[in-house]
Amino acid sequence: MVFSSTVFLLLFLPLVAIAYYLCPRRGRNVVLLLASLLFYGWGEPKYILIMLFSTVFDYCNGLGIGHFRSKGKPGAARAVMILSVVGNLSILGFFKYTDFAIGNVNSLLSLGIPALGLALPIGISFYTFQTMSYTIDVYRGQVAPQRNILDFGAYVTLFPQLIAGPIVQYKTVEHQLHTRRENWLEASRGLQRFVIGLGKKVLIANQVGALWETVSAMDHPAALTAWLGALAFTFQIYFDFSGYSDMAIGLGHLFGFTFLENFRYPYESRSVTEFWRRWHISLGTWFREYVYIPLGGNRRGTARQILNLAIVWFLTGLWHGASWNFVLWGVYYAVLLILEKTFLARVLERLPRAAGHIYTCFCFVMGWVLFAITDFGELGRYVAAMFTSRLADGGTWYLLRSNAVLLVLALIGSTMFPVKAWEKLSGRLSDGAAVTLRTVGVTAILLLSVAFLVGDSYNPFLYFRF
Repeated sequence: MVFSSTVFLLLFLPLVAIAYYLCPRRGRNVVLLLASLLFYGWGEPKYILIMLFSTVFDYCNGLGIGHFRSKGKPGAARAVMILSVVGNLSILGFFKYTDFAIGNVNSLLSLGIPALGLALPIGISFYTFQTMSYTIDVYRGQVAPQRNILDFGAYVTLFPQLIAGPIVQYKTVEHQLHTRRENWLEASRGLQRFVIGLGKKVLIANQVGALWETVSAMDHPAALTAWLGALAFTFQIYFDFSGYSDMAIGLGHLFGFTFLENFRYPYESRSVTEFWRRWHISLGTWFREYVYIPLGGNRRGTARQILNLAIVWFLTGLWHGASWNFVLWGVYYAVLLILEKTFLARVLERLPRAAGHIYTCFCFVMGWVLFAITDFGELGRYVAAMFTSRLADGGTWYLLRSNAVLLVLALIGSTMFPVKAWEKLSGRLSDGAAVTLRTVGVTAILLLSVAFLVGDSYNPFLYFRF
């Protein structure tokens, strides 16, 4: 089940919300746990067992680490923490990378090892990273072991962020699991945030995604057509992913949780370094806290920092999918970030701000092309078309005319302009008028989104491979 489906919007969410608020406060985590298991099992019930195993596995590991720490046995606590990390990565690696590894071994050694044909459990990368961060933080003494397995299960399986993030570290919601106090104001704000995210996904991401599908299917697109397709995917992945994050954060508020922001208008960035501070913040935070800093970060000289960046970005690329284009994408950003760390950032500081923004836009648009096309042959042909093909043809102008309004809306919507415009407008209105106008706007987005979902079969889920 996904958020942008009529089953979720019209059946699942209303029933869960009613059950949650009718339930006594002490039982609400159990309601969330059961609802989350139903949510996850709706599409692939057999993989619930894997998620439940990860939950019980790291619940026990957390207790073990806490026990050995309290007994003054740091070596034993470290052994349990290593067991947790190895166990989690083994499960993730088996389901996500086994067939990838078999395919590469067959290609290198001309063997015929049959692939296992494993389906990737949806969201496994997200909940694996969450449970690993829990045991590591227990080992570090940053959180206490959770002794109630139902509460811990509610944290791991929490359906608002289960299949598409953001990656919620246990330490950010540890106290909220027990002390949160829901209220109608926060629930209302959460629902509004959810609807705005739904609109991003359905009204913009799905529509520009259809444009990307059209262009990427062309054998020999003109250069401007290829660039148009690249821009379409650039907007699709932003509005899809940030829309899902908005929906997750909104649902969190509905159920009394406060999740950290996952996007801060990354397309306004003026360097690649700034871009990655604003994009998928929860993943960047995870790799910084649990990989980059333990490797030494920037504390051991420039050469070691470069190596650490290379390792982190190789792993970041591989995390996104079992395909070499994701590794190439990670290496691409590693090179750009290393160049900025060593000298390019100083160059950008001397240039006009617009120059830094143009450079960054070019970098992330090209990066999304590497991300979107998994076949290297197709990738090479597409990049070649962007730079060496004829400039334009009749199809280019048709696609531009047909999608001009959508692209302008996507461009404006990816900046802070709508937020600033609303703040300026609402400041001129009375509180009651501002609330009414916002309610009307949110209601219109909801109705349009549902209408699009009912009438349009194109509703891709970009995170199935994560």
